Amino acid sequence: MEFQDILYDVSEGIATITLNRPDKLNAFTGRMMHEIISALDITDADDDVKVVIFTGAGRAYCAGADLSSGGETFAKGGSDVQTKQGVPRDGGGLVSLRIFNSQKPVIGVINGPAVGVGV
Repeated sequence: MEFQDILYDVSEGIATITLNRPDKLNAFTGRMMHEIISALDITDADDDVKVVIFTGAGRAYCAGADLSSGGETFAKGGSDVQTKQGVPRDGGGLVSLRIFNSQKPVIGVINGPAVGVGV
């Protein structure tokens, strides 16, 4: 699978997921959310993967949510909001739950500033 906002690599049993928007300090987007969840689905299905590492490209880990869409960034009912049992979850919440439910250990290699969802 090809990704746009992350890099995915597996070597010697280690899956590395790199947030890859260094020009925007790896600010979190809806696309990034979907890609991270897909990458974690891949790691769970791959018996050769023993551990997952998250890191960021460039000088920051993650600048938090990409605020370039202004007031629509956190609009209720946006494309990255889902509801389970009546509880709305934003993109960061969905990624956090997916990491929590990962079948592999997950390590964060925080290589610079980490804000909001990047924490």
